[in-house]
Amino acid sequence: MTATAAAEPAAGSAARRVREAYRRIDEADRPEVWIGLRPRDEVELEAAGVDARRAAGAFLPLAGTVFAVKGNIDLAGLPTTAGCPSFAYLPEADAPAVARLRAAGSVPLGTTNLDQFATGLVGTRSPYGAVRGAVDPARVSGGSSSGSAVAVALGLVDLALGTDTAGSGRVPAAFNGVVGLKPTGGVVPTTGVVPACRSLDCVSVFARSVDAAELAYGIIADPVPVGPAPRRPGPWRIAVPTLEQLGELDEGWPAAYLAAVDQLAAAGAEPTGIDLAPFGAVARMLYEGAFVAERYDAVGEFIEKQAEAPDLDPVVRRIITAGRDIPAHRLYRDLAELSRLRDIALAELGEADALLLPTTPGHPTLAEVAADPVGANSRLGRFTNSTNLLGLCALAVPAGQVRGLPFGVMLIGRPHTESRLAVLARLLAAPPVPASASAPGPTAAPAAVRLAVLGAHLTGQPLNGQLLALGATLAGTTRTAPDYRLYALDTTPAKPGLVRVPSGGASVEAEVWELPAAGLGTLTAALPEPMAIGSVRLADGSRVAGFLCEPAALAGAEDITGYGGWRGYLTAHDPS
Repeated sequence: MTATAAAEPAAGSAARRVREAYRRIDEADRPEVWIGLRPRDEVELEAAGVDARRAAGAFLPLAGTVFAVKGNIDLAGLPTTAGCPSFAYLPEADAPAVARLRAAGSVPLGTTNLDQFATGLVGTRSPYGAVRGAVDPARVSGGSSSGSAVAVALGLVDLALGTDTAGSGRVPAAFNGVVGLKPTGGVVPTTGVVPACRSLDCVSVFARSVDAAELAYGIIADPVPVGPAPRRPGPWRIAVPTLEQLGELDEGWPAAYLAAVDQLAAAGAEPTGIDLAPFGAVARMLYEGAFVAERYDAVGEFIEKQAEAPDLDPVVRRIITAGRDIPAHRLYRDLAELSRLRDIALAELGEADALLLPTTPGHPTLAEVAADPVGANSRLGRFTNSTNLLGLCALAVPAGQVRGLPFGVMLIGRPHTESRLAVLARLLAAPPVPASASAPGPTAAPAAVRLAVLGAHLTGQPLNGQLLALGATLAGTTRTAPDYRLYALDTTPAKPGLVRVPSGGASVEAEVWELPAAGLGTLTAALPEPMAIGSVRLADGSRVAGFLCEPAALAGAEDITGYGGWRGYLTAHDPS
Protein backbone atom coordinates (compact mmCIF):
# COMPACT_ATOMS: atom_id res chain seq x y z
CA MET A 1 0.00 0.00 0.00
CA THR A 2 1.45 3.38 -0.96
CA ALA A 3 1.52 6.24 1.49
CA THR A 4 -0.79 8.25 -0.74
CA ALA A 5 -3.37 5.48 -0.92
CA ALA A 6 -3.21 4.98 2.83
CA ALA A 7 -3.75 8.67 3.51
CA GLU A 8 -6.71 8.88 1.14
CA PRO A 9 -8.85 5.78 1.63
CA ALA A 10 -11.87 7.29 -0.09
CA ALA A 11 -10.99 7.91 -3.70
CA GLY A 12 -14.20 9.37 -5.13
CA SER A 13 -15.80 12.77 -5.19
CA ALA A 14 -18.43 13.30 -2.50
CA ALA A 15 -20.58 15.28 -4.93
CA ARG A 16 -20.43 12.50 -7.52
CA ARG A 17 -21.28 9.85 -4.93
CA VAL A 18 -24.30 11.85 -3.78
CA ARG A 19 -25.61 12.15 -7.33
CA GLU A 20 -25.14 8.41 -7.84
CA ALA A 21 -26.87 7.64 -4.54
CA TYR A 22 -30.01 9.56 -5.47
CA ARG A 23 -30.05 7.89 -8.88
CA ARG A 24 -29.85 4.47 -7.24
CA ILE A 25 -32.58 5.37 -4.75
CA ASP A 26 -34.88 6.27 -7.65
CA GLU A 27 -34.02 3.07 -9.53
CA ALA A 28 -34.37 0.79 -6.50
CA ASP A 29 -37.97 1.90 -5.91
CA ARG A 30 -37.89 0.82 -2.27
CA PRO A 31 -39.79 3.61 -0.50
CA GLU A 32 -40.24 1.46 2.60
CA VAL A 33 -36.48 1.67 3.30
CA TRP A 34 -36.69 5.36 4.20
CA ILE A 35 -38.62 7.40 6.71
CA GLY A 36 -37.12 10.71 5.62
CA LEU A 37 -34.70 11.81 2.89
CA ARG A 38 -32.87 15.11 3.15
CA PRO A 39 -33.52 17.65 0.36
CA ARG A 40 -31.18 16.84 -2.48
CA ASP A 41 -29.87 20.39 -2.89
CA GLU A 42 -28.95 20.46 0.81
CA VAL A 43 -27.06 17.17 0.54
CA GLU A 44 -25.25 18.26 -2.62
CA LEU A 45 -24.17 21.46 -0.90
CA GLU A 46 -22.73 19.47 2.02
CA ALA A 47 -20.95 17.14 -0.40
CA ALA A 48 -19.41 20.08 -2.24
CA GLY A 49 -18.12 21.33 1.10
CA VAL A 50 -16.50 17.95 1.77
CA ASP A 51 -14.77 18.02 -1.61
CA ALA A 52 -13.55 21.55 -0.94
CA ARG A 53 -12.16 20.66 2.49
CA ARG A 54 -10.39 17.66 1.07
CA ALA A 55 -8.89 19.67 -1.78
CA ALA A 56 -7.57 22.10 0.84
CA GLY A 57 -5.66 19.28 2.53
CA ALA A 58 -8.07 18.16 5.24
CA PHE A 59 -7.73 14.49 6.15
CA LEU A 60 -11.25 13.08 5.75
CA PRO A 61 -11.09 9.27 5.92
CA LEU A 62 -14.72 8.88 4.83
CA ALA A 63 -14.79 11.50 2.09
CA GLY A 64 -16.63 10.19 -0.96
CA THR A 65 -19.06 8.07 1.04
CA VAL A 66 -22.70 8.51 2.01
CA PHE A 67 -24.53 7.01 4.96
CA ALA A 68 -27.99 6.39 6.38
CA VAL A 69 -29.25 6.83 9.94
CA LYS A 70 -31.73 4.55 11.69
CA GLY A 71 -34.92 6.44 12.48
CA ASN A 72 -34.43 6.34 16.25
CA ILE A 73 -31.08 8.21 16.02
CA ASP A 74 -31.04 12.02 15.79
CA LEU A 75 -30.12 13.51 12.42
CA ALA A 76 -30.46 17.28 12.57
CA GLY A 77 -33.01 18.63 10.13
CA LEU A 78 -35.18 15.52 9.97
CA PRO A 79 -37.73 14.30 12.54
CA THR A 80 -36.70 11.46 14.81
CA THR A 81 -39.73 9.15 14.75
CA ALA A 82 -38.52 5.82 16.17
CA GLY A 83 -40.95 4.37 13.64
CA CYS A 84 -43.96 6.14 15.15
CA PRO A 85 -45.13 9.40 13.46
CA SER A 86 -47.08 10.60 16.50
CA PHE A 87 -43.92 10.31 18.63
CA ALA A 88 -41.79 12.40 16.26
CA TYR A 89 -39.66 15.34 17.38
CA LEU A 90 -37.21 17.55 15.52
CA PRO A 91 -33.70 17.22 17.02
CA GLU A 92 -31.60 20.34 17.44
CA ALA A 93 -28.33 18.50 16.82
CA ASP A 94 -26.93 15.28 15.42
CA ALA A 95 -26.37 12.33 17.70
CA PRO A 96 -22.62 12.02 18.43
CA ALA A 97 -22.24 9.00 16.13
CA VAL A 98 -23.82 10.94 13.26
CA ALA A 99 -21.72 14.03 13.95
CA ARG A 100 -18.51 12.00 13.98
CA LEU A 101 -19.20 10.34 10.64
CA ARG A 102 -19.96 13.76 9.13
CA ALA A 103 -16.76 15.22 10.58
CA ALA A 104 -14.85 12.38 8.88
CA GLY A 105 -16.31 13.36 5.50
CA SER A 106 -19.30 11.04 5.08
CA VAL A 107 -22.57 12.67 4.03
CA PRO A 108 -25.92 11.52 5.51
CA LEU A 109 -28.83 11.03 3.13
CA GLY A 110 -31.69 10.43 5.54
CA THR A 111 -33.36 8.33 8.20
CA THR A 112 -34.34 4.69 7.69
CA ASN A 113 -37.29 2.53 8.63
CA LEU A 114 -37.24 0.25 11.66
CA ASP A 115 -39.33 -1.99 13.85
CA GLN A 116 -41.23 0.58 15.89
CA PHE A 117 -39.35 1.77 19.00
CA ALA A 118 -36.60 -0.70 18.03
CA THR A 119 -38.80 -3.53 19.26
CA GLY A 120 -38.41 -6.52 16.96
CA LEU A 121 -36.02 -8.53 14.83
CA VAL A 122 -38.22 -8.83 11.76
CA GLY A 123 -38.44 -5.40 10.10
CA THR A 124 -42.23 -5.57 9.64
CA ARG A 125 -43.50 -3.68 12.70
CA SER A 126 -43.74 -0.21 11.23
CA PRO A 127 -46.50 2.09 10.01
CA TYR A 128 -44.11 3.07 7.22
CA GLY A 129 -44.42 -0.44 5.82
CA ALA A 130 -42.57 -3.73 6.12
CA VAL A 131 -39.01 -3.51 4.81
CA ARG A 132 -38.53 -6.38 2.36
CA GLY A 133 -35.34 -8.37 2.06
CA ALA A 134 -32.70 -6.99 -0.30
CA VAL A 135 -32.16 -10.33 -2.07
CA ASP A 136 -35.63 -11.90 -1.84
CA PRO A 137 -38.43 -9.35 -1.34
CA ALA A 138 -40.74 -12.15 -0.19
CA ARG A 139 -38.63 -12.54 2.96
CA VAL A 140 -38.21 -10.26 5.93
CA SER A 141 -35.24 -7.93 6.03
CA GLY A 142 -34.67 -8.45 9.73
CA GLY A 143 -34.99 -5.79 12.39
CA SER A 144 -35.10 -3.59 14.07
CA SER A 145 -32.48 -1.81 11.92
CA SER A 146 -34.18 -3.02 8.76
CA GLY A 147 -33.95 0.04 6.53
CA SER A 148 -30.30 0.69 7.39
CA ALA A 149 -29.19 -2.82 6.43
CA VAL A 150 -31.18 -2.88 3.19
CA ALA A 151 -29.92 0.57 2.19
CA VAL A 152 -26.35 -0.74 2.46
CA ALA A 153 -27.14 -4.04 0.72
CA LEU A 154 -28.78 -2.30 -2.25
CA GLY A 155 -25.84 0.06 -2.62
CA LEU A 156 -27.92 3.13 -1.83
CA VAL A 157 -25.39 4.09 0.86
CA ASP A 158 -21.90 2.96 1.81
CA LEU A 159 -22.46 2.89 5.58
CA ALA A 160 -25.43 2.98 7.90
CA LEU A 161 -26.01 3.42 11.60
CA GLY A 162 -28.34 1.08 13.45
CA THR A 163 -28.90 0.11 17.04
CA ASP A 164 -28.55 -3.27 18.68
CA THR A 165 -30.20 -4.28 21.95
CA ALA A 166 -31.21 -7.86 21.19
CA GLY A 167 -29.59 -8.37 17.79
CA SER A 168 -30.93 -5.52 15.70
CA GLY A 169 -27.50 -4.68 14.30
CA ARG A 170 -26.75 -8.27 13.35
CA VAL A 171 -29.92 -10.06 12.24
CA PRO A 172 -30.60 -7.69 9.31
CA ALA A 173 -26.91 -7.85 8.37
CA ALA A 174 -27.18 -11.63 8.02
CA PHE A 175 -30.42 -11.53 6.05
CA ASN A 176 -29.11 -8.99 3.54
CA GLY A 177 -25.54 -10.19 3.06
CA VAL A 178 -23.71 -7.29 4.70
CA VAL A 179 -21.49 -6.74 7.74
CA GLY A 180 -22.96 -5.69 11.09
CA LEU A 181 -20.68 -4.59 13.93
CA LYS A 182 -22.16 -4.44 17.43
CA PRO A 183 -19.63 -2.80 19.73
CA THR A 184 -19.06 -3.27 23.42
CA GLY A 185 -21.76 -1.45 25.35
CA GLY A 186 -20.96 2.13 26.30
CA VAL A 187 -18.14 2.63 23.78
CA VAL A 188 -20.27 4.49 21.23
CA PRO A 189 -22.36 7.27 22.86
CA THR A 190 -26.11 6.67 22.84
CA THR A 191 -26.91 10.35 23.35
CA GLY A 192 -29.49 11.32 20.75
CA VAL A 193 -30.84 7.76 20.50
CA VAL A 194 -34.44 6.96 21.45
CA PRO A 195 -33.87 4.17 23.97
CA ALA A 196 -35.26 0.67 23.75
CA CYS A 197 -33.51 -0.65 26.87
CA ARG A 198 -31.25 2.18 27.93
CA SER A 199 -28.75 0.03 29.85
CA LEU A 200 -28.32 -2.41 26.95
CA ASP A 201 -28.61 -0.27 23.81
CA CYS A 202 -25.66 -0.02 21.41
CA VAL A 203 -25.18 2.02 18.25
CA SER A 204 -24.14 -0.40 15.51
CA VAL A 205 -22.60 -0.07 12.05
CA PHE A 206 -23.55 -1.66 8.71
CA ALA A 207 -21.14 -1.82 5.78
CA ARG A 208 -20.33 -4.02 2.80
CA SER A 209 -16.88 -4.96 4.11
CA VAL A 210 -15.24 -5.63 7.45
CA ASP A 211 -12.66 -2.93 6.72
CA ALA A 212 -15.30 -0.27 6.14
CA ALA A 213 -17.27 -1.28 9.26
CA GLU A 214 -14.13 -1.26 11.40
CA LEU A 215 -13.07 2.16 10.12
CA ALA A 216 -16.51 3.67 10.82
CA TYR A 217 -16.55 2.09 14.28
CA GLY A 218 -13.17 3.60 15.09
CA ILE A 219 -14.52 7.02 14.15
CA ILE A 220 -17.77 6.91 16.15
CA ALA A 221 -16.36 5.20 19.26
CA ASP A 222 -15.06 6.96 22.35
CA PRO A 223 -11.47 6.19 23.36
CA VAL A 224 -11.31 3.10 25.56
CA PRO A 225 -9.18 3.79 28.66
CA VAL A 226 -8.54 0.11 29.32
CA GLY A 227 -7.99 -2.19 26.36
CA PRO A 228 -8.77 -5.90 26.13
CA ALA A 229 -6.89 -8.35 28.28
CA PRO A 230 -3.77 -9.72 26.58
CA ARG A 231 -4.23 -13.11 24.95
CA ARG A 232 -2.04 -16.16 25.36
CA PRO A 233 0.28 -16.59 22.37
CA GLY A 234 -0.69 -19.17 19.80
CA PRO A 235 -3.22 -19.68 17.00
CA TRP A 236 -6.59 -17.99 17.01
CA ARG A 237 -8.98 -20.00 19.18
CA ILE A 238 -12.64 -20.24 18.12
CA ALA A 239 -15.33 -21.64 20.43
CA VAL A 240 -17.61 -23.91 18.38
CA PRO A 241 -20.72 -25.62 19.82
CA THR A 242 -22.07 -28.88 18.49
CA LEU A 243 -24.97 -28.85 16.05
CA GLU A 244 -27.15 -30.42 18.73
CA GLN A 245 -26.59 -27.40 20.96
CA LEU A 246 -27.60 -25.01 18.19
CA GLY A 247 -31.08 -26.53 18.01
CA GLU A 248 -33.32 -26.56 14.97
CA LEU A 249 -31.93 -24.63 11.99
CA ASP A 250 -33.36 -23.97 8.54
CA GLU A 251 -32.63 -26.50 5.81
CA GLY A 252 -29.03 -26.25 4.63
CA TRP A 253 -27.93 -24.02 7.51
CA PRO A 254 -26.07 -26.69 9.55
CA ALA A 255 -23.85 -27.49 6.56
CA ALA A 256 -23.23 -23.78 5.91
CA TYR A 257 -22.25 -23.25 9.53
CA LEU A 258 -19.84 -26.19 9.50
CA ALA A 259 -18.34 -24.83 6.28
CA ALA A 260 -17.57 -21.57 8.10
CA VAL A 261 -15.90 -23.53 10.89
CA ASP A 262 -13.82 -25.37 8.28
CA GLN A 263 -12.82 -22.10 6.62
CA LEU A 264 -11.50 -20.72 9.88
CA ALA A 265 -9.67 -23.95 10.66
CA ALA A 266 -8.11 -23.97 7.18
CA ALA A 267 -6.88 -20.43 7.86
CA GLY A 268 -5.07 -21.64 10.98
CA ALA A 269 -7.69 -21.06 13.68
CA GLU A 270 -8.12 -23.69 16.36
CA PRO A 271 -11.75 -24.78 17.05
CA THR A 272 -12.53 -25.55 20.69
CA GLY A 273 -15.69 -26.92 22.27
CA ILE A 274 -18.12 -24.88 24.35
CA ASP A 275 -21.36 -25.45 26.26
CA LEU A 276 -23.99 -23.01 24.98
CA ALA A 277 -26.41 -23.63 27.85
CA PRO A 278 -25.59 -20.47 29.88
CA PHE A 279 -25.75 -18.32 26.75
CA GLY A 280 -29.18 -19.72 25.92
CA ALA A 281 -30.42 -19.17 29.46
CA VAL A 282 -29.32 -15.53 29.37
CA ALA A 283 -30.92 -15.05 25.94
CA ARG A 284 -34.29 -16.17 27.29
CA MET A 285 -34.04 -13.72 30.18
CA LEU A 286 -34.08 -10.70 27.87
CA TYR A 287 -37.80 -10.97 27.11
CA GLU A 288 -39.02 -13.63 29.51
CA GLY A 289 -37.47 -11.96 32.57
CA ALA A 290 -37.78 -8.59 34.26
CA PHE A 291 -35.46 -6.74 31.88
CA VAL A 292 -38.36 -6.00 29.54
CA ALA A 293 -39.52 -3.48 32.15
CA GLU A 294 -36.84 -1.12 30.87
CA ARG A 295 -38.66 -0.95 27.54
CA TYR A 296 -41.69 0.35 29.40
CA ASP A 297 -39.51 2.92 31.16
CA ALA A 298 -38.33 4.18 27.76
CA VAL A 299 -41.64 4.82 25.97
CA GLY A 300 -44.35 3.09 28.02
CA GLU A 301 -46.07 6.26 29.23
CA PHE A 302 -46.23 7.65 25.70
CA ILE A 303 -47.75 4.42 24.41
CA GLU A 304 -50.40 4.35 27.13
CA LYS A 305 -51.38 7.96 26.47
CA GLN A 306 -51.63 7.18 22.74
CA ALA A 307 -53.13 3.72 23.21
CA GLU A 308 -55.67 4.11 20.42
CA ALA A 309 -53.40 5.91 17.98
CA PRO A 310 -53.58 4.21 14.57
CA ASP A 311 -49.80 4.44 14.05
CA LEU A 312 -48.96 2.26 17.07
CA ASP A 313 -48.03 -1.28 16.11
CA PRO A 314 -50.20 -3.64 18.19
CA VAL A 315 -47.43 -6.19 18.74
CA VAL A 316 -45.00 -3.50 19.89
CA ARG A 317 -47.64 -1.98 22.15
CA ARG A 318 -48.33 -5.35 23.75
CA ILE A 319 -44.64 -6.11 24.35
CA ILE A 320 -43.83 -2.74 25.90
CA THR A 321 -46.91 -2.38 28.10
CA ALA A 322 -46.33 -5.89 29.45
CA GLY A 323 -43.32 -4.51 31.32
CA ARG A 324 -45.41 -2.06 33.35
CA ASP A 325 -46.40 -4.37 36.19
CA ILE A 326 -43.21 -6.35 36.71
CA PRO A 327 -42.36 -6.09 40.43
CA ALA A 328 -39.00 -4.70 41.54
CA HIS A 329 -38.09 -7.83 43.49
CA ARG A 330 -38.24 -9.85 40.27
CA LEU A 331 -35.69 -7.55 38.65
CA TYR A 332 -33.28 -7.99 41.57
CA ARG A 333 -33.72 -11.74 41.38
CA ASP A 334 -32.99 -11.69 37.65
CA LEU A 335 -29.93 -9.50 38.16
CA ALA A 336 -28.53 -12.03 40.61
CA GLU A 337 -29.26 -14.89 38.21
CA LEU A 338 -27.68 -12.96 35.34
CA SER A 339 -24.51 -12.46 37.40
CA ARG A 340 -24.36 -16.18 38.08
CA LEU A 341 -24.90 -17.11 34.45
CA ARG A 342 -22.41 -14.51 33.22
CA ASP A 343 -19.67 -16.09 35.31
CA ILE A 344 -20.49 -19.50 33.88
CA ALA A 345 -20.69 -18.21 30.28
CA LEU A 346 -17.36 -16.39 30.47
CA ALA A 347 -15.74 -19.42 32.03
CA GLU A 348 -17.05 -21.49 29.12
CA LEU A 349 -15.61 -18.97 26.69
CA GLY A 350 -12.28 -19.44 28.45
CA GLU A 351 -9.31 -18.42 26.32
CA ALA A 352 -11.24 -18.51 23.07
CA ASP A 353 -10.85 -15.36 21.03
CA ALA A 354 -14.43 -15.61 19.80
CA LEU A 355 -17.56 -17.71 19.86
CA LEU A 356 -18.76 -18.61 16.36
CA LEU A 357 -22.51 -18.99 15.85
CA PRO A 358 -25.04 -18.73 13.03
CA THR A 359 -26.42 -15.22 13.35
CA THR A 360 -29.97 -16.61 13.35
CA PRO A 361 -31.55 -20.07 13.17
CA GLY A 362 -33.33 -19.26 9.90
CA HIS A 363 -34.78 -16.66 7.55
CA PRO A 364 -38.59 -16.46 7.51
CA THR A 365 -40.86 -15.12 4.81
CA LEU A 366 -43.12 -12.13 5.29
CA ALA A 367 -46.08 -14.52 5.30
CA GLU A 368 -44.55 -16.68 8.04
CA VAL A 369 -44.00 -13.66 10.26
CA ALA A 370 -47.51 -12.38 9.63
CA ALA A 371 -48.91 -15.77 10.67
CA ASP A 372 -46.90 -15.89 13.93
CA PRO A 373 -45.39 -12.45 14.62
CA VAL A 374 -44.20 -13.17 18.17
CA GLY A 375 -43.03 -16.74 17.69
CA ALA A 376 -41.11 -16.02 14.48
CA ASN A 377 -39.45 -13.01 16.07
CA SER A 378 -38.48 -14.91 19.23
CA ARG A 379 -36.78 -17.62 17.19
CA LEU A 380 -34.58 -15.07 15.43
CA GLY A 381 -33.05 -13.90 18.72
CA ARG A 382 -31.89 -17.31 19.88
CA PHE A 383 -28.20 -16.54 19.37
CA THR A 384 -28.19 -12.72 19.58
CA ASN A 385 -30.28 -11.93 22.67
CA SER A 386 -27.59 -12.76 25.22
CA THR A 387 -24.74 -10.62 23.88
CA ASN A 388 -25.53 -7.29 25.52
CA LEU A 389 -26.68 -8.83 28.79
CA LEU A 390 -23.28 -10.52 28.98
CA GLY A 391 -21.42 -7.30 28.09
CA LEU A 392 -19.82 -8.75 24.96
CA CYS A 393 -19.18 -7.39 21.47
CA ALA A 394 -20.07 -9.06 18.18
CA LEU A 395 -19.49 -8.94 14.44
CA ALA A 396 -21.95 -10.46 11.96
CA VAL A 397 -20.51 -11.28 8.53
CA PRO A 398 -21.66 -13.06 5.35
CA ALA A 399 -20.57 -16.70 5.11
CA GLY A 400 -21.94 -17.97 1.83
CA GLN A 401 -25.43 -18.71 0.58
CA VAL A 402 -28.06 -21.34 1.21
CA ARG A 403 -30.58 -21.92 -1.57
CA GLY A 404 -29.70 -18.58 -3.13
CA LEU A 405 -30.16 -16.58 0.09
CA PRO A 406 -27.44 -14.98 2.22
CA PHE A 407 -26.17 -17.04 5.15
CA GLY A 408 -24.40 -15.22 7.96
CA VAL A 409 -22.35 -16.12 10.99
CA MET A 410 -21.56 -14.11 14.08
CA LEU A 411 -18.31 -13.79 16.01
CA ILE A 412 -18.86 -12.89 19.67
CA GLY A 413 -15.96 -11.74 21.82
CA ARG A 414 -15.08 -10.38 25.21
CA PRO A 415 -15.42 -6.62 25.83
CA HIS A 416 -13.27 -4.34 23.65
CA THR A 417 -12.08 -7.11 21.33
CA GLU A 418 -13.72 -5.67 18.21
CA SER A 419 -10.38 -5.55 16.40
CA ARG A 420 -9.75 -9.25 17.08
CA LEU A 421 -13.18 -10.11 15.72
CA ALA A 422 -12.41 -8.11 12.58
CA VAL A 423 -9.19 -10.06 12.04
CA LEU A 424 -11.06 -13.34 12.43
CA ALA A 425 -13.85 -12.19 10.12
CA ARG A 426 -11.33 -11.53 7.38
CA LEU A 427 -10.29 -15.18 7.59
CA LEU A 428 -13.73 -16.18 6.40
CA ALA A 429 -13.74 -16.40 2.61
CA ALA A 430 -17.02 -14.57 2.35
CA PRO A 431 -18.61 -14.34 -1.11
CA PRO A 432 -19.17 -10.95 -2.72
CA VAL A 433 -22.26 -9.01 -1.74
CA PRO A 434 -25.24 -9.16 -4.14
CA ALA A 435 -24.72 -7.56 -7.52
CA SER A 436 -27.27 -4.92 -6.59
CA ALA A 437 -24.86 -3.66 -3.96
CA SER A 438 -22.01 -2.88 -6.32
CA ALA A 439 -22.34 0.88 -6.02
CA PRO A 440 -19.53 2.90 -7.52
CA GLY A 441 -17.20 4.83 -5.34
CA PRO A 442 -15.45 3.79 -2.12
CA THR A 443 -17.18 1.11 -0.12
CA ALA A 444 -14.22 -0.33 1.71
CA ALA A 445 -11.49 1.43 3.58
CA PRO A 446 -7.96 0.07 3.74
CA ALA A 447 -7.02 -2.22 6.60
CA ALA A 448 -4.21 0.13 7.63
CA VAL A 449 -3.24 3.77 7.25
CA ARG A 450 0.03 5.65 7.67
CA LEU A 451 0.37 8.46 10.18
CA ALA A 452 3.18 11.00 10.50
CA VAL A 453 4.05 11.92 14.10
CA LEU A 454 6.40 14.73 15.07
CA GLY A 455 6.14 15.22 18.83
CA ALA A 456 4.70 13.52 21.90
CA HIS A 457 3.81 10.39 19.89
CA LEU A 458 7.39 9.80 18.71
CA THR A 459 9.18 6.67 19.89
CA GLY A 460 10.10 7.08 23.56
CA GLN A 461 7.85 10.11 24.06
CA PRO A 462 4.95 10.23 26.59
CA LEU A 463 2.09 9.56 24.15
CA ASN A 464 3.77 6.86 22.05
CA GLY A 465 1.90 4.26 24.11
CA GLN A 466 -1.36 5.44 22.52
CA LEU A 467 -0.10 4.26 19.14
CA LEU A 468 1.16 0.96 20.51
CA ALA A 469 -2.19 0.32 22.23
CA LEU A 470 -3.91 0.74 18.85
CA GLY A 471 -1.68 -1.90 17.25
CA ALA A 472 0.52 0.59 15.38
CA THR A 473 3.98 -0.31 14.10
CA LEU A 474 6.84 1.99 13.15
CA ALA A 475 7.22 2.09 9.36
CA GLY A 476 10.26 4.35 9.32
CA THR A 477 11.78 7.73 10.06
CA THR A 478 11.75 10.57 7.54
CA ARG A 479 11.31 14.30 7.23
CA THR A 480 8.47 16.50 6.04
CA ALA A 481 8.59 18.51 2.87
CA PRO A 482 10.04 22.02 3.39
CA ASP A 483 6.57 23.52 3.76
CA TYR A 484 6.13 23.71 7.54
CA ARG A 485 6.95 25.55 10.76
CA LEU A 486 7.11 23.84 14.15
CA TYR A 487 6.10 25.53 17.42
CA ALA A 488 6.42 24.54 21.10
CA LEU A 489 2.92 24.56 22.60
CA ASP A 490 2.01 25.19 26.23
CA THR A 491 0.36 21.80 26.84
CA THR A 492 0.60 18.86 29.23
CA PRO A 493 2.37 16.73 28.23
CA ALA A 494 4.56 19.10 26.23
CA LYS A 495 4.06 18.79 22.50
CA PRO A 496 4.78 20.74 19.32
CA GLY A 497 2.36 22.17 16.79
CA LEU A 498 3.02 21.75 13.06
CA VAL A 499 1.53 24.21 10.59
CA ARG A 500 1.87 24.48 6.86
CA VAL A 501 2.98 27.89 5.61
CA PRO A 502 2.81 29.42 2.11
CA SER A 503 6.48 30.48 2.27
CA GLY A 504 9.44 30.38 4.59
CA GLY A 505 8.89 26.75 5.57
CA ALA A 506 11.43 24.09 6.45
CA SER A 507 11.72 20.32 6.70
CA VAL A 508 11.40 18.75 10.16
CA GLU A 509 11.95 15.25 11.56
CA ALA A 510 9.01 12.83 11.49
CA GLU A 511 8.23 9.19 12.13
CA VAL A 512 5.70 7.34 9.98
CA TRP A 513 3.60 4.76 11.81
CA GLU A 514 1.23 2.23 10.27
CA LEU A 515 -1.91 1.51 12.26
CA PRO A 516 -5.32 -0.11 11.73
CA ALA A 517 -7.78 2.18 9.99
CA ALA A 518 -10.16 1.94 12.93
CA GLY A 519 -7.31 2.97 15.22
CA LEU A 520 -6.90 6.24 13.34
CA GLY A 521 -10.58 6.97 13.92
CA THR A 522 -10.17 6.27 17.63
CA LEU A 523 -7.11 8.52 17.80
CA THR A 524 -8.85 11.32 15.92
CA ALA A 525 -11.89 11.22 18.19
CA ALA A 526 -9.67 11.54 21.27
CA LEU A 527 -7.49 14.44 20.05
CA PRO A 528 -7.58 17.44 22.38
CA GLU A 529 -7.64 20.97 21.05
CA PRO A 530 -5.71 22.52 19.34
CA MET A 531 -4.47 19.33 17.65
CA ALA A 532 -6.00 17.92 14.48
CA ILE A 533 -5.39 15.20 11.92
CA GLY A 534 -4.65 16.50 8.45
CA SER A 535 -2.67 15.69 5.32
CA VAL A 536 1.10 16.04 5.71
CA ARG A 537 3.46 16.09 2.73
CA LEU A 538 6.71 14.18 3.22
CA ALA A 539 10.15 14.86 1.76
CA ASP A 540 9.59 12.32 -1.04
CA GLY A 541 6.44 14.15 -2.17
CA SER A 542 3.97 11.59 -0.82
CA ARG A 543 1.12 12.53 1.51
CA VAL A 544 0.09 10.78 4.70
CA ALA A 545 -2.21 11.58 7.60
CA GLY A 546 -0.41 13.55 10.27
CA PHE A 547 -0.69 15.66 13.40
CA LEU A 548 -1.26 19.34 12.66
CA CYS A 549 -2.13 22.31 14.85
CA GLU A 550 -4.82 24.96 14.63
CA PRO A 551 -3.09 28.26 13.73
CA ALA A 552 -5.03 30.15 16.42
CA ALA A 553 -3.12 28.22 19.10
CA LEU A 554 0.26 29.59 18.01
CA ALA A 555 -0.11 33.05 19.54
CA GLY A 556 2.88 33.47 21.85
CA ALA A 557 4.26 29.99 21.04
CA GLU A 558 8.00 29.63 20.40
CA ASP A 559 9.01 28.84 16.81
CA ILE A 560 11.33 25.83 17.15
CA THR A 561 11.68 24.96 13.46
CA GLY A 562 15.39 25.73 13.58
CA TYR A 563 16.03 22.77 15.90
CA GLY A 564 15.12 20.40 13.05
CA GLY A 565 12.38 18.67 14.99
CA TRP A 566 10.92 17.98 18.42
CA ARG A 567 13.78 15.76 19.58
CA GLY A 568 16.33 18.42 18.61
CA TYR A 569 14.41 20.99 20.64
CA LEU A 570 14.17 18.71 23.68
CA THR A 571 17.88 17.89 23.52
CA ALA A 572 18.83 21.56 23.40
CA HIS A 573 16.66 22.27 26.45
CA ASP A 574 17.68 19.23 28.51
CA PRO A 575 18.82 20.63 31.88
CA SER A 576 21.20 17.70 32.36
